[in-house]
Amino acid sequence: MGALSERLVSLLGLQRRPAQLTGALGKTGVMVAKIREDSPQLEMTHEVPEDDAYIVGLIPRDYPDFCFWQDGRAAPAVSNRGGDTIFYDLRRNPRFLKNAPMGAVAFYFPRSAFDEIADDASAYRIEELRAPNGQGLDDPVIRHLACTLVGGFDRPQEVSHIFFEHVSFAVCAHVAQAYGGLRPNSMGRRGGLAAWQERRAKEILAANLDGAVGLTELARECRLSVSHFSRAFRKSMGVAPHRWLMNRRVELAKDLLRDREASLSQVALRCGFADQSHFTRVFSRRAGVSPGAWRRGAAA
Repeated sequence: MGALSERLVSLLGLQRRPAQLTGALGKTGVMVAKIREDSPQLEMTHEVPEDDAYIVGLIPRDYPDFCFWQDGRAAPAVSNRGGDTIFYDLRRNPRFLKNAPMGAVAFYFPRSAFDEIADDASAYRIEELRAPNGQGLDDPVIRHLACTLVGGFDRPQEVSHIFFEHVSFAVCAHVAQAYGGLRPNSMGRRGGLAAWQERRAKEILAANLDGAVGLTELARECRLSVSHFSRAFRKSMGVAPHRWLMNRRVELAKDLLRDREASLSQVALRCGFADQSHFTRVFSRRAGVSPGAWRRGAAA
């Protein structure tokens, strides 16, 4: 069970642990989890130990009469709307009244994550996030990025760890810029990967077609921070690591499909897909035809 899920269980008083898939960015411990509680008891969330970190959550449904406390003081009740983003500063003992069904895609951002992003961009470190705690705000970027993860929580066997980490990092970088004052023009000044780094990254990805490897390991093998590695990889390869991995799966599948003795399910598993259905959906989107149709065309 990931540390974020444990924090959410403690903070929210959940009866069941939330569904979760966690990842880490460098040594910073950025994590993401999906939570849901349809029939909460009318009670306050729990106190949690002070932590120099934020939880940033996208809520999928309206939460009327949201009663929020921090530093032991009540804030005016607000009505948060589905699709809003809510910030919780864990240094200030955030609590709220569980008086309605709730859910969220929640990101945990410790101070070290923002420090790593700033250091890698040669920018000043962030002091505070300029966002209202406990009050929903409309952030289309966070909404779009968080929504891309929803299907992955429901079908984790079809989504690579790299993709979860990539999206989590993108949200963290956006928060740093939009609410922490990090200067956007300080980002991305460095070039691409060195030849040996590109070769090593491809080797690791090709050896882990199931997506079990994460950005942390790739960056460590290339002796880079995760943020630097992600930008350098995209600059060198033209796509993000998770996209390169998916493209590699499809190209390998095309090679294997030329062997008519191999079944589609065998090709799917050899290329790192969860099953034949997952293989068919991904291949069809990228190749424009189903694997079976592509095989018939290649044999013509």
